[in-house]
Amino acid sequence: MASGRKDFLSQAAPENYVAGLGRGATGFTTRSDLGPAREGPTPEQIQAALTKRAQQLGAAAPTAYGNNSREKGGKEDEKEEEDERFQDPDNEVGLFAYGQFDQEDDEADRIYQEVDEKMDKRRRARREAREKAEREDFESKNPKIQQQFADLKRTLASVSEEDWANLPEVGDLTGKNRRDKQNSRQRFYAVPDSVLAGARDSAQYGTTVAEDGSQTNAEGEGAGTMTNFADIGAARDKVLQVRLDQAALSGDAASGSATSIDPTGYLTSLNKSESKSSEAEVGDVKRVRVLLESVTKTNPKHAPGWIALARLEEIAGRIVVARTLLAKGCELCPKSEDIWLENIRLNEGHNAKVIAANAIKNNDRSTKLWTEAMLLETDVRAKKNVLRQAILHIPQSVQIWKEAVNLESDPADARLLLAKAVEMIPQSVELWLALAHIETPENAQKVLNAARKAVPTSFEIWIAAARLQEQMGTFEKINVMKRAVQSLVRENAMLKREEWIVEAEKCEKEGAVLTCGGIIQETLGWGLDEDDDRKVTWMEDAKASISRGMYETARAIYAYALRVFVNRRSIWIAAADLERIHGTKAALWQVLEKAVEACPQSEELWLQLAKEKWQSGEIDEARRVLGRAFHQNPNNEDIWLAAVKLEADAKQTDQARELLATARSEAGTDRVWIKSVAFERQLGNTDDALDLVNQGLQLFPKADKLWMMKGQLYEAQKKIPQAREAYGTGTRACSKSVALWLLASRLEENNGAVVRARSILDKARLAVPKSPELWTESVRVERRAKNITQAKTMMARAIQEVPSSGLLWTESIWFLEPRASRKARSLEAMKKCENDAVLFIAIGRIFWSERRLDKAMTWFEKAIVSNSDYGDGWAWYYKFLLEHGTEVCRPGYTPLYEHSANILIQEKRADVVTKCTTVEPKHGEIWQSIAKDPVNAHKTTEELLTLVSNTLN
Repeated sequence: MASGRKDFLSQAAPENYVAGLGRGATGFTTRSDLGPAREGPTPEQIQAALTKRAQQLGAAAPTAYGNNSREKGGKEDEKEEEDERFQDPDNEVGLFAYGQFDQEDDEADRIYQEVDEKMDKRRRARREAREKAEREDFESKNPKIQQQFADLKRTLASVSEEDWANLPEVGDLTGKNRRDKQNSRQRFYAVPDSVLAGARDSAQYGTTVAEDGSQTNAEGEGAGTMTNFADIGAARDKVLQVRLDQAALSGDAASGSATSIDPTGYLTSLNKSESKSSEAEVGDVKRVRVLLESVTKTNPKHAPGWIALARLEEIAGRIVVARTLLAKGCELCPKSEDIWLENIRLNEGHNAKVIAANAIKNNDRSTKLWTEAMLLETDVRAKKNVLRQAILHIPQSVQIWKEAVNLESDPADARLLLAKAVEMIPQSVELWLALAHIETPENAQKVLNAARKAVPTSFEIWIAAARLQEQMGTFEKINVMKRAVQSLVRENAMLKREEWIVEAEKCEKEGAVLTCGGIIQETLGWGLDEDDDRKVTWMEDAKASISRGMYETARAIYAYALRVFVNRRSIWIAAADLERIHGTKAALWQVLEKAVEACPQSEELWLQLAKEKWQSGEIDEARRVLGRAFHQNPNNEDIWLAAVKLEADAKQTDQARELLATARSEAGTDRVWIKSVAFERQLGNTDDALDLVNQGLQLFPKADKLWMMKGQLYEAQKKIPQAREAYGTGTRACSKSVALWLLASRLEENNGAVVRARSILDKARLAVPKSPELWTESVRVERRAKNITQAKTMMARAIQEVPSSGLLWTESIWFLEPRASRKARSLEAMKKCENDAVLFIAIGRIFWSERRLDKAMTWFEKAIVSNSDYGDGWAWYYKFLLEHGTEVCRPGYTPLYEHSANILIQEKRADVVTKCTTVEPKHGEIWQSIAKDPVNAHKTTEELLTLVSNTLN
């Protein structure tokens, strides 16, 4: 079977094949290949070619042993880089010029190139990131000038054209600075007496010869006599008088350099001086006059040029010239009403009426000229005649009709004029509304209907119609605003929602409450889709109206929002807050009743309603409210505890105890157990309270308040070891409770174990490192132990640990700083604590101690505003008013009668008590210690305020 492969002899020779190469044969080329046959180069030819190539490269000719330089003994660095000829494999020269590369060499080069590219690609990301980081670091350390001013260049985009125009010229700043330096180096010397004497005698020419032969002046003073200081003083006065007289001769009263003042023209001279000072910014009066005269000559038909030139002459005091210029300007520009008005103003009191008549002849359709002519008349009849003539010439002028109506004293005549006016100008909404305003309600309705047909795009007419319906008592029967919205939408004249709110507030200001509500009801949702956050938008609208004092508008906004979002608790709470602060009690009850019906699961609304009923003295009604709340929220602890508080305040002890027992079984939370223990403790049942607290700790071992109450119960019984054990166990179970650590430390300190108290506080700070209360207590322990140095050291550590604590800064300012440095220390504290009520109280006390009562009151009020829940702030302010109310009831005001001052003080104190009762503060060191005392369990906020203020020192 024959094979398909060719035999060896018939195959093509491999590339670069040379026959007999392995036996020592050499290759040759025949004529049939490239031309005539030739031998290869001889060694001599190769050596010559290498030498020639070396000369071209500027190197020594090579030999069999290397370069000639080495053969001659020249020494080169062994680390010298290789010749350029051997670096590029694609550009071989010299001995390698005759090398032949085959396909395998190309394949190897390609493979090496692919490997290099792959390795470069793997390292590229890291290399580029490194290079980018190095470049950014270099640019940040060496920024370009362009980058340094980039932010300033961006802010230039906000500069208006007016600001650009008002930029001052650079001027010769360099020369100015150089001149200032030269002037500062100048030396000034006192004027010699001889100069003054010479100036004194400069105006005198008569001389006489004395008996001794010496020449004397007119006053008999000899040339060689002793200096007379009285005469020198007189000479100084004379020189000053001469200078003043010269200034008076060169100046005038208007410039302010005259020495005499004309009483009759004093004010006029002041006006002129002010005008000249303003003209000085533009240039000198003469130069401006030349420019304006050039304007009037170049363009005599340009009225503003004549007006400007006349005003310049008026400023210069040349009234007659100004009037002449305006008369000429009126001749050249008879159709310009501005120049006629200027001429009338300048000639008022002389021939202004004649000028006005000429002006109207040339401009009989100018409303301003007719109005000015009417104002020139003094008689009402003459005024009416002028306006009637004006109506004949320009019947479409609303201003003329309004002036004519205003002159009428009889309503019937005014009504006739307005009827004629709306007939002549049916598009004037203002005239229609004026006519409807003076008509009877029935006729006004007809007028507004006619106005609506004449001007269908006017929203003012619809609002006036709604207000008319409110005035007539038929607002509920006809929804005018609904029809208004439909009509305006049809006419493409609907306002934006914000603009309708503004119109509603205007109606509220003018007493149209129903119209205000109608506007809000029909337009509040205009332009808002369901996808928009309508609730947030409407809440912001209501808050904005409240901030402007528009409570009816805000009430209408809440009502509309509640119709859309019936079950939103936040809107109901906001509406209730509005009624509580700015409404009536009945309105508040009504809102809360609707709220609990809409949101029956919201215990907050139930509790607010029950609280309002209870505070009004309706205990039974409050019980019924809580009963309904129980039915809707059967196991809610807030409602249980509210019911217990209600019964406890009503002195129904047994019923309150039963409610607590039921609450512990049905809603047994730690809070219910805490309230149960507190209830028994308030009644003085210490054993029952201890029994309950032990039961509660079995269920809730992590409740820190139960541990605190257990320790306090033992401490009240003087059982110090048991109290210490309770606090110790509690701090181990609740290591993050700051109040528990404080009670444990104070127990040891009160019993004389200061070292143990210090150790407890050290452990507490390790458990709660950033607590300002623990740091403050550590400082106080050292201070009470008379270790002031240690207290200051501890305070320094505390401020480094918690630099923004007003409590620490207050402790440092009042107890560790001398009186003189308290202000500086408080300023440093203000930089660290921006809005801290405790620090504000401390600053107010500093001003109080310095008797700067106005500032003290300001800081006390600032503390209350910043944190109204801080009870100590209210107490300090109330104590301040009790002691110094007479002096601060009105800063800078001294009452004529002490009785009136006392009334103002009582009002101020009553206002503080009322606001404190409304806020019901819960926090504050002194406030909590007194409010949580079982003895003060049932005291009101006003009673607590008095107790705390009396305790403060």
